[in-house]
Parts: sequence; C-alpha cells; structure tokens
Amino acid sequence: MILRSLPLLLLATLAAPAVHADVYEDVTAASGIAFQHTNGASGEYYMTEVMGSGVGLIDYDRDGDLDVYLVNGRGSGSDGAAPTDRLYRNDGGTPLRFVDVTEAMGIRESIYGMGVAVGDFDGDGWDDLYLTNIGPNQLLRNEGGQRFVEVTSARGAEEDPVSVPAVFFDMDGDLDLDLFVGNNIEWAEQASKPCRTVTGLRDYCGPQVFTARADRLLRNDGGSYSNVTVSSGISVAFGPALGVVAADFDDDGDIDLYVANDGTANQLWINQGDGRFRNEAMLAGVALNMEGAPEASMGVDAADIDDDGDLDLFMTHLTSQTNTLYLNEGDGWFEDATATRGLGAPSLPMTGFGTAFTDFDLDGILDLLAVNGAVISILEQRDAGIDPPLRMPNQLFRGTGGGHFQDVSDTAGAAILAPDVSRGLAIGDLDGDGDDDAIITNNAGDAQVLMNRAGDGRGWIGLDLREASGASSTAALVRFDCGDLPPRWRRARREGSYVSSSDPRVTLGLGIDGPATCDATVTWSGGARSEHSGLAAGRYHRIVRPEQH
Repeated sequence: MILRSLPLLLLATLAAPAVHADVYEDVTAASGIAFQHTNGASGEYYMTEVMGSGVGLIDYDRDGDLDVYLVNGRGSGSDGAAPTDRLYRNDGGTPLRFVDVTEAMGIRESIYGMGVAVGDFDGDGWDDLYLTNIGPNQLLRNEGGQRFVEVTSARGAEEDPVSVPAVFFDMDGDLDLDLFVGNNIEWAEQASKPCRTVTGLRDYCGPQVFTARADRLLRNDGGSYSNVTVSSGISVAFGPALGVVAADFDDDGDIDLYVANDGTANQLWINQGDGRFRNEAMLAGVALNMEGAPEASMGVDAADIDDDGDLDLFMTHLTSQTNTLYLNEGDGWFEDATATRGLGAPSLPMTGFGTAFTDFDLDGILDLLAVNGAVISILEQRDAGIDPPLRMPNQLFRGTGGGHFQDVSDTAGAAILAPDVSRGLAIGDLDGDGDDDAIITNNAGDAQVLMNRAGDGRGWIGLDLREASGASSTAALVRFDCGDLPPRWRRARREGSYVSSSDPRVTLGLGIDGPATCDATVTWSGGARSEHSGLAAGRYHRIVRPEQH
C-alpha cells in the first residue's frame, strides 16, 4: 500500500453530501441495531487497526428471517467498556426491528475480531458461527437456537493469528462442511516496523512490510476437523489473504477456491476431486491484472454477470488501482475486462473492501455494490482534523446488460454517498420483500442498516435451497427460465465480500411486468441436478437437495 491523496472534491463531499432519491434508506436509528466498531487505535499505527471488521447474516433461530451478527475489535468503547461482538434477532414488523440477544444467547466474544463465516458444521440443521480474530479463532455451535457454545478446541478448529477470511464449503462431496481459513501477517512484527508518509508523519504500513502467513484447510470428519493443509496442497498458499470465494469455477461438479491476497498474486485453487487442490490462477489469468501486476485485493465476489452459465469474478482494490473484473471464458481462461465494462475509472480514487453482486432494482440484471474506506491517511482529511482521516463514499454500479455496468452512485442517495470507513458488507432480504437489503460495517464507526427501496413493487422469485438436515445449502448454481425472458443464472452463496456472510437464498428479479411463474434447474455442489417447474413468482420456494444414490 502506498500513500495517495484524494481529490479535494472528496473533501467537499465529506462536508456536504449530495441528497438524492434513495436507492437504499438508512434505517439504522429505527432498527434497534446500535453497534459501534472499536478498532483499538493506540497511536502506534498497527496495520490490523484499519482492517476490521465483518458482519454475518444468520437465521440462528430458524424462524425464517435473517438475524445479524456483528464483529468487534478491541480496546475501550466510547463508554469506556470493553467492546464485544453483538447478535441481533430480527423481529420483523414495519418498521423492521432488531433486538440485541447477545447475552441471552451466551455470546461473550471479546477477542479482537476480524470476520465471520456461517454454516452448519455438525449437520444438525442449525447454522453455526466461525470467527476469525487477531488471536485464537472461535467456532460457536448453535444449540437449537437457544444459545451458542464455543467448541473450537473440542472440534479441532483452532488457528493462530492473524486470520481474516474464512468459508465453510464441501470440498469432498460428503455433504459436511469443511473449512478454509485465510491468514494474513505475523502480528508480532507490527510493533517493530513503524512506517511514515512522504512528509515524515507516522502512518499505517502496507502488508509488504511484514511476513505473510500460510492459509489453512480443515477437513470435516463428521463434526470434528482435521488439518489437511499439507496433504491438500494448500500449505504453499501464503497470504496476506483478505477475501475468499468457494464455487465451481471449472464446471466439474466440485467446489474450488479463489483467494484474494493483499499486494501479492491471487490464487485459484482448482479441486482435483481426491482431496488435493492445484493453484491454476496464473494459467487462468486471475493471479495478476492485465498489466501483469499483483494488486491489493480486499473484497471479492463471483456471479454469472453475462448470462453464459459460468462464474465471473470481481474484486476491490487500493486507491490508484482499479477494481478488477475477470470474465470467465468457459475454457479455463478468464479475461480482465475491467476497462471495457465500466468498472475501471470510477474505482481509481477509492480503496474498496466489501463488495457484492446484487439486483437492486429487480430488473433481472445483476448490479454491483462496493463499500470503500482508505487504509492510508487522506492528507486533506488529516489536515482538516477529520478522525479517522480515511473516509470515502461507497459506490453502486447498475448492470446494463451483457456484463456492462454504469456508475450510478451520484443518484443513489445519501446512504451511498456519505463518506465513512466502510469494511464489511452483507446483503440479504431482511424484510422478506424479495430484494436485497444491506448491512455495512464501518471501522471505528457505526454499523448501518440499509433497506432497498428501488425494488419495491417489482416482480421476483426466490429459492431457499436446503440440505436434508434443514440447513441452508450453498455453492449451488441455479438456471431460471421465466416465460419470454432470457435464461439467467444465480449462485447460492454466503461467502465473498470482505470478512462477511450474506443471505444464502437465491433471488431473481422479474421487472415490473414479469411472468407469473418460472422454471428452475439447480446444480447442487457435488454435481447433482434437480428440475422444478411452474414456480410462482413473488415468494420463496424451499427446495431440498435430492438424495444421493
């Protein structure tokens, strides 16, 4: 990471953000979510102070709506108390209301947190939590929606600091959830390597100053984990990892991993089907950008943006680097199409973190949300006494078809334009109306609850994919055929973005005058397929994975 100044225009935006008709309405104050992230800034400019933290959407009580888990750092909060993670129960209603159930659910997490992964690791039908930390990571078992109990050591899920991204996924097709943990830097080195700006002021270092740590792969052996990092080939994966996506990129039925690293080549771990993975990022064209350079990859997401049935990749980067869009050519090769698809120039002044493909206006074409916040002081803000001097507006890109995007941030409203130090982003349908809402976390700031208003009144259809246990299924790819509309593909996922976990349900926007029914073909992780016809629009359909024979 290198020092860059943002244009003075951003400082003006900071002072008086433009007000437009809102795509998203910020309902945080009325929602009951009152969460402030504490980064423990000490004046020593430890890099990890500006990295966190994430948010997880989880239906922990299986009542059909999404609850919210928010990860905190460490230090003293504004009231002098030690900060902790918080869990908020979704009680629905109009307006939407959340209730803090942290203590009631037995959550006492006060380790310096980074991210959260959601998944049913023990196959009992109740989603559990895996927390990445500066310090020991934690596996929290959901006991029937009544409380969470830490079972990290008992289940073999230990990991050392500093871990950032993590994902539950089924690497071997045995229908239980294995666990990938992306590690970052050697924490202890931060105290001995002070960094300075070009004018001699102390500031945050970049990851290249420190030693990167190897990632980890843990195999699920029926509810407990074995470390298979070496035997799988993952042991050569040194970070600093910040993002991860688990999906079938080569269409062979098993789940691969794409790891986004900060300032070093990214990795595409192709699953060989025998417990081993091979890094094919360089061969596939997704290790470096089109100029052959590594970038500071933060957040990442995968989706079929051009409706050709395979998964494309997008990731956010540092100021002075563009964000990057890789189009999947379907033959094992990806093309860096950033410049030609409308995503390059608008991202140059930004440092992006959380990101997600989402159809905010339910027109059937995927859009893109990216949340931003600097990691090196913005000189104009520092000189103006703004604390922290890392604030940037977020960005919304509207899909215009064929994998092209238009920056519509200026007309998206104050919830997008108001500068902050955004990090985590989770998207999901919080109020059950078929469009994706958003939870954004801000470093050393308040979490935000953004309700989607652009999708109101438009047609949609949703799938709630489930395992036989009742737990949500992810990594499936769904083809929708809806009347005269062109076929569309959507991916069921929780992971991606940055240190966050999103709604696992799949939705497709049908526009204002969309068809009343759709057909859906589900390709499940492992390669099994199921077909479903005549599904009514305007609701979620629960579909259970077919039995394997």
